[in-house]
Amino acid sequence: MNKPFSPSSERNREPIAQVLATVFAQGRHLLEIGSGSGQHAVYFSQLFPHLIWQCSDRAENLPGIRAWVNESPRENLPPPIELDVNQTDWPEARFDCIFSANTLHIMAWEEVRTLFRRLPEVLADKATVVCYGPFKYAGQHTSPSNAAFEARLQSEDPSRGIRDFEAVDALADAAGLRLLQDHAMPANNRCLVW
Repeated sequence: MNKPFSPSSERNREPIAQVLATVFAQGRHLLEIGSGSGQHAVYFSQLFPHLIWQCSDRAENLPGIRAWVNESPRENLPPPIELDVNQTDWPEARFDCIFSANTLHIMAWEEVRTLFRRLPEVLADKATVVCYGPFKYAGQHTSPSNAAFEARLQSEDPSRGIRDFEAVDALADAAGLRLLQDHAMPANNRCLVW
C-alpha cells in the first residue's frame, strides 16, 4: 500500500521534538493517541531511543501506520494498536508518557471529555501528558488562520472544532493532571504539557 503522508507532520516535527526532548527525557513507555499517518512515531522513536513508542489509532488508520513502522523497524517502535477513545477496552499497560498531536479538534467534544476521563486508566505514577494542536483562549482564536481553519472543520463535520484551552485544562485537572507548560509553536499551534 502507499504510505499516507501528512505535510504538516513533516513541518511540525522538529519544533515538537524540542519540547519532547525535555519533558520526556526520563520517560520509558509512551502511548501516542491518534498516530494518524505514523510519521511522528517513526521520527520521534528514532530521536528518542530510550522511549518505547506505542502508536495507536482507530482501526481504519492502522494499515497506513503499519506501512511507516514496517519501513523503519526498530526495537522501540512496536506494531500499532487499535484504540478508539470510545471503545470499552483500553490498553492494560501503564505509560509514563502520553502524546497526542492534532486530535482534539478532530474529535467531537464528548470524545475529548472521554479521552481525559479515561486517561487515568493508562497513566503510570507521575506520568507526563502532551497535547499539540490549535487552541482558543478565553473563547478567542489566536489568529485569523485558526478561525478559518475551524470554519472549514465545522463545514465538514459540525462536531469538530478548535477547543478552548480553559475547558481542556479543566478536563485534565479533573483527571488529576496539572498544567506544567504551555508552549507557543509555529503555525499558531500550542504544545500543552501536564
